[in-house]
Amino acid sequence: MNAAAAPLSRRSNTLSSSLGLGEKLFASSAERHFAAAIEAGLDEVESGLLEQMSFSDELADVTSRYLLEAGGKRVRPTLTLLTAQLGEGNNPSVITAAQAVEITHLASLYHDDVMDEALVRRGVPSAQAVWGNSVAILTGDLLFARASNLIASLGERALTIQSNTFERLVLGQLHETTGPLEGDDPIEHYLQVLADKTGSLIATAALVGAIFGNADEAYRDPVQLFGERIGVAFQLIDDVIDLSAEFEQTGKTAGTDLRAGVPTLPLLYLRTAAATDAEASDLLARIERDVTGTGQPAADTDFAAAVAELRAHQVTRDTLAEAKRWSDHAVEALAPLPDGPVKKALTRFAEAIVERSN
Repeated sequence: MNAAAAPLSRRSNTLSSSLGLGEKLFASSAERHFAAAIEAGLDEVESGLLEQMSFSDELADVTSRYLLEAGGKRVRPTLTLLTAQLGEGNNPSVITAAQAVEITHLASLYHDDVMDEALVRRGVPSAQAVWGNSVAILTGDLLFARASNLIASLGERALTIQSNTFERLVLGQLHETTGPLEGDDPIEHYLQVLADKTGSLIATAALVGAIFGNADEAYRDPVQLFGERIGVAFQLIDDVIDLSAEFEQTGKTAGTDLRAGVPTLPLLYLRTAAATDAEASDLLARIERDVTGTGQPAADTDFAAAVAELRAHQVTRDTLAEAKRWSDHAVEALAPLPDGPVKKALTRFAEAIVERSN
């Protein structure tokens, strides 16, 4: 059975896993055709990823496909395929661009896990936990090279987009590592880190779909802006989810990012509140005692209690409000797009991002 003839439930399930879109979204004949095109494109992308991430070197062949085979929602290639429907839809260049974006994302995960000393990724031990830091870093480098080779086949403009995106990914990681400079606003600094580390690649995913799908040039800036803003919203919701006690939802223990010293917006808001609020100051001290290693480390039960307090605190509600603001602004960026399944799907995706915290 070809993708176009596949049952609607199968197509919408794929879109649901990628972007949080449900079957009811695609009611008309045109919308069902749209869903079929996305599904067909995802099939092509997936088979192409398996081919592009195969290497003659035995170790590289195993390590490079490790996170690919662990799963993932393929959000970025799905966005590329979505925005391509604003033009002529799927074509070989769109599929290649979608593959390059996803390989770039996978490469960044190998490096992120080394930087964060993460032990788990996508429900399996991280690559650096299995093979060590050096192999994980080199695997990420190898995948960045493969993504560059792919994008180079699309011409100079694609190479420029890729190199600019890669620069922002690296700068985002660098600025997260070094922290804000003296005089910088920590919250503004953090939001810029999110825009660079996450938003830039999601923005590129949306942009290359519009470009190589030969969509009207007037749609390119809006979808790129949508991608960057929704990327920030996505990461802010992750900050909230990190405080959740539901292991099934997060795949890790509540407060994992906090314990690893990864800055999150609830913690940054709490630091601001602690300057004038004694209860916030006390909570901050209890959290940072375990994170920084100063003083007597807190017992796991004490830290878990502090994380639960942080989740119930106003600063977490403020983080949700900030995520909703970025999501709303992402939807506002779509105003120049024509009404239809693409605009509807992107709008629903923005809504689903915020709903992940419920």
